[in-house]
Amino acid sequence: MIKRIYERPDAHDGYRALIDRLWPRGVSRRRAALDAWLVELAPSDALRTWFRHDPKRWAEFRRRYRAELRVQSEALDALRHRAERMRVTLLTATREPRINHAVAVRALLLKAPRPRHRGPLS
Repeated sequence: MIKRIYERPDAHDGYRALIDRLWPRGVSRRRAALDAWLVELAPSDALRTWFRHDPKRWAEFRRRYRAELRVQSEALDALRHRAERMRVTLLTATREPRINHAVAVRALLLKAPRPRHRGPLS
């Protein structure tokens, strides 16, 4: 599930993970009721600035963001593993509900992980 951090926490949210690089304005840590702040899963400042939630750049943003997330495969795998066991709510401050990095992360979490190649005898 994806929610704006400004929405009230709910008992059905499960594990609440903020995936923004910057702390959202006007939200106290107590009010956020986070289980984790996963800064490493946020897009880089350069990518976020380039994208600016422009619908024409959405496909290219997702491609570039997936490339950035390859470096963070351990963090993404850990979140995927958690999502297999319980509900995970991805939190973001963005106002754009359809084209944002949380949508891209959710799609990756729902996608089956690729098996890791361990060599010819594995």
